[in-house]
This record gives sequence, C-alpha cells and structure tokens, in this order.
Amino acid sequence: MLTYMIRRIGWSLLTIWLISLVCFFIIQAPPGDFVSVLMANMEMEGRRLNAEQVSVLRERYALDQPWYAQYWAWISGILLRGDFGYSFRWNRPATDVILEHLPFTLLLAGGALLLTWIIAFAIGIYTAVKRYSIGDYFFTFLGFIGLSVPNFVLALVFMYIAFKYFGMSVGGLFSPDYVEAEWSPAKALDLIRNLIVPALIIATAGTAGLIRITRANLADELTQPYVVAARARGQRENVLLMRYPVRAAMNPFISTVGYAIPSVISGEVIVSSVLSLPTTGPVLLGALRNQDMYLAGSFLLILGVLTVIGTVISDLVLAWADPRVRRQHSGAAQ
Repeated sequence: MLTYMIRRIGWSLLTIWLISLVCFFIIQAPPGDFVSVLMANMEMEGRRLNAEQVSVLRERYALDQPWYAQYWAWISGILLRGDFGYSFRWNRPATDVILEHLPFTLLLAGGALLLTWIIAFAIGIYTAVKRYSIGDYFFTFLGFIGLSVPNFVLALVFMYIAFKYFGMSVGGLFSPDYVEAEWSPAKALDLIRNLIVPALIIATAGTAGLIRITRANLADELTQPYVVAARARGQRENVLLMRYPVRAAMNPFISTVGYAIPSVISGEVIVSSVLSLPTTGPVLLGALRNQDMYLAGSFLLILGVLTVIGTVISDLVLAWADPRVRRQHSGAAQ
C-alpha cells in the first residue's frame, strides 16, 4: 500500500508539472508579450508606463529571456512567493484576485459536491433495491431531466421559484442587508441560505450519472451468490444490504471523485455568471474574453491541480476501502 501511494503521488506530481507547461504556453499564445498587452490596455485608459516600469516588468517576468527562463520565472514565483502574475484587467496582482474569489468558489463547489453524493447515494440504493418500480422510473426520469436541461436554464427557473414562492433574494451570495456588513453568525447563516439554490443547480448535472452508476453496480451485487447465501441464513435485509453489497458497489462511486471536482467547478462558471455570484467563474470568463493571460492561466492551473488531487484522493480512498484493490497493488509491487 505504501509503495502504491508513493508511486501514485509521484505520477501526480509529474502530471501537475505537465499541466503547468500547458498553462504556460496558453499564457504565451496571444500575440505580443505580457508587458505589450498591459501597455496597450493602459493607453486605452489614458495611462502610460514609463521606461523604468517597463524595464522592471520585463526583468521580473524574464520577457527578454528564452521561453524556459520565462517559464521558470513564472512557476518559481508561484511556488516560492505565491505570485501568479499580474492582472491588467483588474489592475492588481492575480494572486489578490484569486484569493478574493476562490473561497466562495470552494464553498459553493464543496456544497454542490456534497449534495450530489448524498442525493445520488440515497436514490441509487433505492432504485437498485426497488428496480422497475414506480419510484425507480420516477427518479430515473427526474435524473435525466436534470442531466439534459442546461444549468443556466435551471438557474433561471430556480431563481424564479426561490423569489416567487419562498421570498429568497436572488443574485449574489448575500442578502442586500448583509452585503456590506461585517462578518457575524447572522451573515454566515445568510451566506448558507443563499448557497442552497446555486448548489442545488450545480448538483443536478452530476447526480443523474452517479445514480445510474450506483444503481447498476448495486443491482449486480444483489444477485451475487454471497448475498443469496447470507439472505438464506436469515441475515436482516438492511444489515445485509449495507454490510456487503453497498460496500462493493461503492468502488465506481469513489473512483468518480476526481472527475466530479472539475465538473462541479466548470458548472459553477455558468451558474455564477447567471446568478451574479462573486466566485471565480465570472472572473475566469472575463479573463478569457479580455486575454488577461496570467489570470486565466492561473485559474486553469488551479483547476488542473484540483483535478489531479481529486483523482489521487479517490484512488487512495478506493485502495483503502477495498481489500481487493490493496491486494492487487501489493501483488504488483512484489
């Protein structure tokens, strides 16, 4: 198990390095360098950079050096100083923009991911046990509706329902009374209330797929001989279900964690734009539209790193949860 963990983490570090290279070349893709674009945008706003400022920026980002020197200046700034570059659209360091919006994104994505797992796990078990029942057909139909309807349409529908029938404020993560207020338990509670609608919208996209995965695997486990034998011995149905088949059917569920994280965050981009949420989604969209290279590249790098981390976590949890996986990797190591 330890050998597998070391090997898996080593491959993930190599993957992150390759992702950073791809993000760097994306940053370098637009014509001209960073300083040229910054000067052009500042001139459009009626401002200018003097020769000394231009020289300092070119030296800071090694723009007069080969591409590998520029890559090292960028990646070493991230690793050693937490410096992701400069956002000319926000006229601030990209690190400040990221830190301002990233906590809300992680909170929203985490809530949506938790809702996705809870809903998919509960409905997946129910539809597997009650196959071909009215409830099975109903939840299957409902899940595919959530999967097929675009997130921005769901956002508009949920906004209308929340405002019309529940009197909830729509747009933003805080009610008007708490937007400028200091942090307090009341403001935190208001934030949680306003997170419910966008988290439900994002969760609907991933719920249907996980329901089908859980249903198919659990239905297959329920027909295995060990389940039939345990039931014949008089094992209580609920204990039998949770002790053996559900644990075995959880493997594909766990393995999808790495893919769920980026899908949730990418869904957050559209939902946040529609609901005017102060998350990284609208910021990333604006950076791509305005060719804000360092800010866009930083967000892409963070998304790629989160994907790798999620995949590694799902693999390690899967190896911990399933003895068969542990034995397989132990045999491979020997």
